[in-house]
Amino acid sequence: MRLRKKWWARPELESSFLVITQPEKCKGSWSKKFGNNNKIYLELGCGRGKFLCQQALNNKNINYIGIDLKDEVLIYALRRVQENEIENVRIVPMNIGQILGAFGSGEIDRIYINFCNPWPKRRQKKRRLTYTAFLNMYKEFLKSGSQIWFKTDDKGLFEESQDYFTESGYRIKYLTYDLHNSNFNENVTTEYEEKFTQLGMKIMFLIAELA
Repeated sequence: MRLRKKWWARPELESSFLVITQPEKCKGSWSKKFGNNNKIYLELGCGRGKFLCQQALNNKNINYIGIDLKDEVLIYALRRVQENEIENVRIVPMNIGQILGAFGSGEIDRIYINFCNPWPKRRQKKRRLTYTAFLNMYKEFLKSGSQIWFKTDDKGLFEESQDYFTESGYRIKYLTYDLHNSNFNENVTTEYEEKFTQLGMKIMFLIAELA
């Protein structure tokens, strides 16, 4: 569904210190933006920020960065952060394809990829956030031993992503085709996830670790 343009969203985003509109200027120095040396976890495609904010509230000793392209959804993520008075979150409006310009070597401790676009057509697959080219980019700023947590409702994407992770030098530490009926007890749901599960759809999940 096409989002209606919200012309007022960008000025509101830019007025908040929680929103980083020039992430390239923070490369290698994100700890200064948070005022501490805590671990930094990154959510790619944070949408309206439900997952991002709940993680930050649950883990106040960890810093979180949410990235998304659309001001129209990020404005709601910002408002959610503000309403909950969350201090350990920063929001970045940017194209994930340009992510190498935003983070320095070893700067990120974990990545979350939740319900990304499955891009099912053959010519589109290179646009998947779990595709080998992206996974290799993430390695440039992930610490050794860092993890990527990946959730999807798309079986084709899930199974092909397992190959992408292996080909890119990641080791799959945990995997389930039915997250909500598994033994994994650290799950935080997203807005999409709640809708999918209400429809009886199974959620697939894996944790891949960088050697």
